[in-house]
Amino acid sequence: MERAKGAFHYKLIRELGTSNSLGLGISAELHSRRHYSLISVTSNCGALIIQLPRAYGIYNFNANSERRIFREVFLWARILSGGCIQIIMAKMTTALSLLAVYFIITTSALNNEELLEQECPVDCHCHYFRVNWVTDCSDSNLTTIPYKELSHNVYILDMNDNNIADISPFPESIKLRRLQMAHNRLTELTYESFAGLTYLLDADFSYNAITRVDPEAFRDNPGLITLELQHNPLDEVEEPFLNCRTLLYLDLNSCGIWHLNTRFFYNTTNLNKLDLSHNPLEKIEPGPFDHLTNLEYLKLNGCNLTYISPEAFSHLENLRQLEIADNELKTLNWRSVLTPLVRLEHLDIRKTGITNLPGDAFAKNLYLLQLVLADNELWHLDVEDTLGHNLHSLQSLDLSNCNLQDRLSEEAFRNASKLRVLNLSGNPMFASDLTAVLRHLPKLHKLSLSNCSLRRLPDTFDVFEHLEELDISYNPLSDAFVSLLNPLSALEYLDMSYCGLGYVGTNTFAQMTFLKQLILSGNELHTLEEGLFANLTRLESLELNNCDLKAPLDPKVFGDRELTDIIELKLSGNPLIVPDEGSLLPTQLSKLEILDLSNCGISYLNEDIFATTNNLTQLNLSGNTISGVENLSSLKTLPRLEHIDLSNNNLCTIHPKILKANPRLLSINLMGNPFICNCSIAETWDWAVQEKGDLHVLVGSQLANFETGSVKRRKNLSCAYDEETYRNMIDGSQSTANRKHYPSQFTPSRTWAKYVRESNCNRRS
Repeated sequence: MERAKGAFHYKLIRELGTSNSLGLGISAELHSRRHYSLISVTSNCGALIIQLPRAYGIYNFNANSERRIFREVFLWARILSGGCIQIIMAKMTTALSLLAVYFIITTSALNNEELLEQECPVDCHCHYFRVNWVTDCSDSNLTTIPYKELSHNVYILDMNDNNIADISPFPESIKLRRLQMAHNRLTELTYESFAGLTYLLDADFSYNAITRVDPEAFRDNPGLITLELQHNPLDEVEEPFLNCRTLLYLDLNSCGIWHLNTRFFYNTTNLNKLDLSHNPLEKIEPGPFDHLTNLEYLKLNGCNLTYISPEAFSHLENLRQLEIADNELKTLNWRSVLTPLVRLEHLDIRKTGITNLPGDAFAKNLYLLQLVLADNELWHLDVEDTLGHNLHSLQSLDLSNCNLQDRLSEEAFRNASKLRVLNLSGNPMFASDLTAVLRHLPKLHKLSLSNCSLRRLPDTFDVFEHLEELDISYNPLSDAFVSLLNPLSALEYLDMSYCGLGYVGTNTFAQMTFLKQLILSGNELHTLEEGLFANLTRLESLELNNCDLKAPLDPKVFGDRELTDIIELKLSGNPLIVPDEGSLLPTQLSKLEILDLSNCGISYLNEDIFATTNNLTQLNLSGNTISGVENLSSLKTLPRLEHIDLSNNNLCTIHPKILKANPRLLSINLMGNPFICNCSIAETWDWAVQEKGDLHVLVGSQLANFETGSVKRRKNLSCAYDEETYRNMIDGSQSTANRKHYPSQFTPSRTWAKYVRESNCNRRS
């Protein structure tokens, strides 16, 4: 551990210690202390001190921490170089074993704790995300980036979902940290396009038509850490793919790559995470990964692989997580391929066509903690022989949907004493076999037996003193099994959904006094027995979705208790008959905080419907047929409401007055409603900006998070002009003098953001 951390210190100082490294005139120095180390980063404008703890018993330092710390240091180094920022003392509280950083920003953009508005292009929406200026030009049908209208202080530029075919050079003084160009029409990435972006940390070009990436494209971006290129039809690469030694995360998922030359990653040697999934590689030969000695996470899912050379991973001794699911590796010599991966902790080989595994398959992977073998036809797998010899550290095993035909032997898990999580779902099982097998796993915390064709449960739950989660859903069970669950005194989670139950007896849960979450969804219960939940004194979450319940919960199901601790109730998909007056739920549920009434066919809500549950903080009414704002008057009884989902109803208009009694509201989801573009939308927008101080309150109004990953498109709040207004706009009223509009298609549909910009409503100042 000490050696690993020392290597990290050296690497960090090496990268930041000279001006030639970043080209930003930053210096760095390591200071050793008894219980921690200090890394000071300085420039002419200020200083940053990062304190790294050395108490390994408290702070778990590993290579993943290294990558994340490295990212933070580069980020702050960029900030130091970009403006006169003075960091008084380092104290950075993140999940990365860093202490928090107290800092004072003394740039001209921050005056008396007020962030000044920056320049914003006409066809874009701009806002601060924390203290960072974000320019959101997404989904605007633009054909070019509005370079001249961008603020030089823009931190994040979102150009996703446009029609941009090429990228011209950016202004020299721009301080862009993140560039998002997903879902455009780019065909190549060149050096000239990014030469001036010396502050760039993250770039996303996924879902374009890129066939070529200039190996020197990011030569002038010395701090680039993340690059997303997934879903682009890249041409074959016969040289090093990219010259970017600072890059830590590279996503090449679904890029049509069929061959990796031996020098493909030659100049990206610091990669920590690499995704090559869904490329038609077919085979992995020796060489391509030899330069990636720092790699910890590798994904090769869905690559049509039929062969992996025994030497393919010979230099990946630091690899911790390997995913090669959804391939055809039936004849692979698993031992020879996995032998070099001595630090492997997580292995996912689900759906790889394997029908058996030799007993020595994992002989050298002594630190393996999680193993996923799901969705393979392992008819005759000898569980004892494969798992019992070497995997003494194994904590989680997934054998779901493996079509296990041979009956499990009594000794199957005898040597897997550390197993905490076992998933056998989707395999035909006999209760008698499970009774013998599971007795060797007394330390299990989570057991999944969903869809195992069980008509009764194994009589073995008396050994599970620590079992906290049990999933027995999708089994044709009957009330006869109830007594077998009684010994589970520590059980906190029970899923009995879709078990074909038409009746649940009063004594079913009598002994489960520690139960916190109960799922009974998908059983046609129609009604619930008196006293059914009487003994569930610690129950916090109850799911009764799709149970064909027509009436709300009867108070008698809770016995004589006047109050319960239930804070979450899900009734989605029940054809509930809503009362014309009075409350929907009994007073025993007055502690309720989360209520799901989605897809219940509700079209009307009386104003007192939530009177007995006025502690609600989250309310889901999505997928109903609520049409008029008068049906939302019931919200006035919910002063603690923080989140409400009204998506996919029939609302044509909305007004902020209906939310006057909900001062704590943090989000309202109105997407999927047939809104008419009128001034009520502008008023609601102003309410979010001026009264709530955060547009994120309106779900779909703008981006909330900036994360790596393959899904880039997002749904927006939208409205449509009525026919008369639209006709008038077509006749010539659609443009305003002295406004430069970038080319875009004219349609009656508008995002709320775009409508607010072009509306003539008398808005609040």
